[in-house]
Amino acid sequence: MLAAPINPSDINMIQGNYGLLPELPAVGGNEGVAQVVAVGSSVTGLKPGDWVIPANAGLGTWRTEAVFSEEALIQVPSDIPLESAATLGVNPCTAYRMLMDFEQLQPGDSVIQNASNSGVGQAVIQIAAALDLRTINVVRDRPDIQKLTDRLKSLGAEHVITEEELRRPEMKNLFKDMPQPRLALNCVGGKSSTELLRQLARGGTMVTYGGMAKQPVIASVSLLIFKDLKLRGFWLSQWKKDHSPDQFKELILTLCDLIRQGQLTAPACSQVPLQDYQRALEASMKPFVSSKQILTM
Repeated sequence: MLAAPINPSDINMIQGNYGLLPELPAVGGNEGVAQVVAVGSSVTGLKPGDWVIPANAGLGTWRTEAVFSEEALIQVPSDIPLESAATLGVNPCTAYRMLMDFEQLQPGDSVIQNASNSGVGQAVIQIAAALDLRTINVVRDRPDIQKLTDRLKSLGAEHVITEEELRRPEMKNLFKDMPQPRLALNCVGGKSSTELLRQLARGGTMVTYGGMAKQPVIASVSLLIFKDLKLRGFWLSQWKKDHSPDQFKELILTLCDLIRQGQLTAPACSQVPLQDYQRALEASMKPFVSSKQILTM
């Protein structure tokens, strides 16, 4: 293993409240990049020196080395930055599929999301910008809000607003010069998701892919009836089950092209040696930490 991030879903898996739980005893970590050091005699698709990432969740990436079958891995190009390779298999894939699979968005259309500072949120901003989509990015208010706003705008965010600003009547002014979003991406739940729904155009879709507030999505009856809004869910593990390994490889290569073109960068990261995993885990669970913890081997 070369490097592996700590994602919220990794913590959920350890807590036992995730949709896929490995048999115990298990190794934590669902994402990361490794380098092949040796291959068995019947392995044809990989050779020593190749970079690889897990094909599916539950492989256990928080370790220094491992023996895996060829089918459990997907080769990635080794000419992309290490942090990009380590954070490629989950968040950018989720962002790309949600932007492509629920609404037929055209250049100039807009998308609204909460948790915009998350790994998926930062990928949504960049991939949307590459597709000429406009983004409204909701974040929690914090002492260094201007710094965060500037960083997200440098990634391609058009608007960055706080949860409080989202609830104000002045939000309407935003749509004088941009279309109402047909797609909302929800990783929070609770009040935040209710507010996202209020901003959607008639017939629009809200896709839920996380629940950081640990509160249910509350949808107003009148919005469902009079605006015919759709509520959907997305889980990358399910998408992979419904698609072939070749389709996942194609998705990975599409994202690698964006990385090479400078249109997709890794989220802000802090590299932590694996032996300091305790410090990294604690940091990953603190609120308002804008940096993804990456364990390096």
